Amino acid sequence: MQTRLAPETRTLAASTLGRYIVSPSAQPGPAPLLVGFHGYGENAERHLEGLLGIPDIEHWQVASVQALNRFYERKTGTVVGSWMTSQDREQAIADNLAYVRDVVATLRITPDLPLVFAGFSQGVAMAYRAALRSGHRCDGLVVLASDIPPELHEEPADRWPPILLGGGVDDHWYTEPKRDADLTFLTSRGIAYETVTFDGGHAFHPDFHRAASKFLERVRSGVEVT
Repeated sequence: MQTRLAPETRTLAASTLGRYIVSPSAQPGPAPLLVGFHGYGENAERHLEGLLGIPDIEHWQVASVQALNRFYERKTGTVVGSWMTSQDREQAIADNLAYVRDVVATLRITPDLPLVFAGFSQGVAMAYRAALRSGHRCDGLVVLASDIPPELHEEPADRWPPILLGGGVDDHWYTEPKRDADLTFLTSRGIAYETVTFDGGHAFHPDFHRAASKFLERVRSGVEVT
């Protein structure tokens, strides 16, 4: 009797449908672009709600990008998503970056206008990666409630855009030690950043919205963020 050979894992490229929601600027003509990435178990609609809570956001064209990996939220049946798992992680990162590259290319009619990436929770890693590796010039990062992906620590300091980094004092995921580690890294590399810490947990907060509004206005006006 012949012995069956051990199974082997193989992969191949497959196309899938990407989905994103766009809220146009209130002003006529081209506008700066804010592209956001939701957290694990969330969706583009929910993240757009969070972004539209930023004061004066009507000056921006806002896009909320849905993760490619969708599933049903167990309790409500709402379709939500995840950016990746540990399985085939490196390829998932490359696929996500190609997806984001295409979204921005579709929306960014005037490349001279500012582009800012935003992320919440699991979407923070997406925002950092998009800023540094999507191939589009990025003018700012607005990140809330998660840390810098370790593989980006080797990126040259002059490629990093200014960053607004936020977190809640009661956030049990993005804890104070994690925030401190991020700030230590950014300081050591001379990367421009601002922080906002608020009395809250793992969620958007009015204090973060206000800080994001000021940050975005400086980016839009061409005022250097230090």
